[in-house]
Amino acid sequence: MKKNIIISSLFLSTVIFAQNKGLVANSESPYSKLQSVGLQDVKWTNGFWKEQFDVETKNTLPYMWDLYHNDEISHAYKNFEIAAGLSKGTFKGPSFHDGDFYKIFEGMAATYAVTKDKKLDAEMDKAIALFAKVQRKDGYIHTPVLIDERWGTLGPEEVKKQLGFEKYNMGHLMTAACIHYRATGKTNFLNIAKGVADFLYDFYKKASPELARNAICPSHYMGIVEMYRTTKNPKYLELANNLIDIRGTTNDGTDDNQDRVPFREQTTAMGHAVRANYLYAGVADLYAETGEKKLLDNLESIWDDVTYRKMYITGGCGSLYDGVSPDGTSYDPTVVQKIHQAYGRPFQLPNATAHTETCANIGNVLWNWRMLQITGDAKYADIVELALYNSVLSGMDLEGEKFLYNNPLNVSNDLPFHQRWGNEREGYIALSNCCAPNVTRTIAEVGNYAYNISKEGLYVNLYGSNWLKTKSLNGEEIEIEQQTNYPWDGKITLKIIKAPKDLQTFFLRIPGWSQNAEVSVNNAKITEKIVSGTYLKLNQKWKRGDVIELNLPMPVELMEANPLVEEVKNQVAVKRGPLVYCLESDQLPAKISVNDVALNLKSKFTTNNFILNNRNLISIDAEAVINSNNSWNKTLYKPLSSKNADAVQVKLIPYFAWGNKGKGEMTVWMSH
Repeated sequence: MKKNIIISSLFLSTVIFAQNKGLVANSESPYSKLQSVGLQDVKWTNGFWKEQFDVETKNTLPYMWDLYHNDEISHAYKNFEIAAGLSKGTFKGPSFHDGDFYKIFEGMAATYAVTKDKKLDAEMDKAIALFAKVQRKDGYIHTPVLIDERWGTLGPEEVKKQLGFEKYNMGHLMTAACIHYRATGKTNFLNIAKGVADFLYDFYKKASPELARNAICPSHYMGIVEMYRTTKNPKYLELANNLIDIRGTTNDGTDDNQDRVPFREQTTAMGHAVRANYLYAGVADLYAETGEKKLLDNLESIWDDVTYRKMYITGGCGSLYDGVSPDGTSYDPTVVQKIHQAYGRPFQLPNATAHTETCANIGNVLWNWRMLQITGDAKYADIVELALYNSVLSGMDLEGEKFLYNNPLNVSNDLPFHQRWGNEREGYIALSNCCAPNVTRTIAEVGNYAYNISKEGLYVNLYGSNWLKTKSLNGEEIEIEQQTNYPWDGKITLKIIKAPKDLQTFFLRIPGWSQNAEVSVNNAKITEKIVSGTYLKLNQKWKRGDVIELNLPMPVELMEANPLVEEVKNQVAVKRGPLVYCLESDQLPAKISVNDVALNLKSKFTTNNFILNNRNLISIDAEAVINSNNSWNKTLYKPLSSKNADAVQVKLIPYFAWGNKGKGEMTVWMSH
């Protein structure tokens, strides 16, 4: 009897503990330097991210929830009803439909953690009850198979397991269930996720290597590690290790799925960018639990390859609609494989045909966030910020109800071919709407990226006006009020409301893009050297009313690329703070293309406030030159001419806001 009481007490403490954590419950991860604050611990109060969170709660989340319940457009929720036997029918939609719904659900749970909106709680409980009816007794849940099984039309289940998005869907279910558990304290969804995790454990134990070959887009790596962290069931950590061990051990693996060779032999990024980034994020989670040096060594090598050779200036990943892997130097098909939505070769970064799927860019955030957790290195937070402000936010319109699958850096009317995905945002992207649910959950969760805690103190990762109310690792309250107009202005103020009585260190991220940053405490300027791309350590006894002020100058910066990036050689991009800017054709005279514009590098580059679709933005006004001899009809080459050049004023806008004024051209890179 006493034993049962002890077990119950331990479980109860685990429940309370887990509720207090964020996107990753890494408080007991032995190789994680930083730990998440609670999902509910950060509330945006005004400014950029408050505006974006308001768009999320008022527009994006209700729009997506209703859309995925509308079986005339999206069949996702209807598939669950059919699989549960509540209605007859066949599965419709892409095989990753289940996972898309789980992503929206995760966004709802993260939003509930902050708002405590009872309507959201009720909607989630209703969906969970349906999931429970769908789930098979052995824990399996995947509506394409279960619908066929229920109505007697099931084909070879093994084929579907091997080639479908089955594990991907299950991964998003497990992640969403963990977030729901932390947001609500309820175990109804977590119990379903336990069934899924148990099924996967048994499946990978018994299946042949060929059948156990990792499925497309391994979100289940992150999901199963999070289940281990949440439940402390050692089986799940064993499974996570097994998933890495068996990867790349069969003859049918592909670079398209990063399983042609074992992960421990991979040192560069290859293949499908979404699947790659999800894999890297999952491996980082596993490293946080096991500390296997080879995993971290490979992740760091791959990170260098991506960041210094394969990533766009916007933080976008996956440059090619179709490419080859690894390097295209051989005709041997075992060496070179055609790759869909590929990372491509080093420095292969086209602009008009850039794929840069929104999900890949979100995967970049997920991966770098986890690298930050295990290392505490500010360079990873820099990438999180870069992608969030640019290539993630560009995946949705300013009003939060239209979305992009891919995020090009140039849109030209004269491009003489049709691409598989268009350059105009849509309310529903037929058969490829995975990015919209993904950006929905991501925006709901940005607040959890803003801070971390460690044994030493509090890390400030992202800047935006918010109120932080959390606890140190020894349970003492920390309460901070952050005020700023970032990213439009570089002045950030942190006011201490509550701080631990003992020594408490604050780590302020000094962005890698910044120069000449200044920091003061209670109006006394810090004299020690401030290094960009690091965390500045402020160590003293803090008291209520203490004020930390960080000033990050935000001049307009003209950026150039490594000359091996052939498409933008001798061109420039404009950046201010964390934001990349672009030029749209509505700023130009009629019949003038953005590709005809040469930026005057000696421009004054003045900034101006403006409002677009009820959003407060800042533009950059500059001078440019347009050559009136701009006809390229039936012309591939012609002599360079500076005659008939006209000077014009142009207005550059943040890249994430492009395409919100109707159809038109756009470019990030400009000649000069």
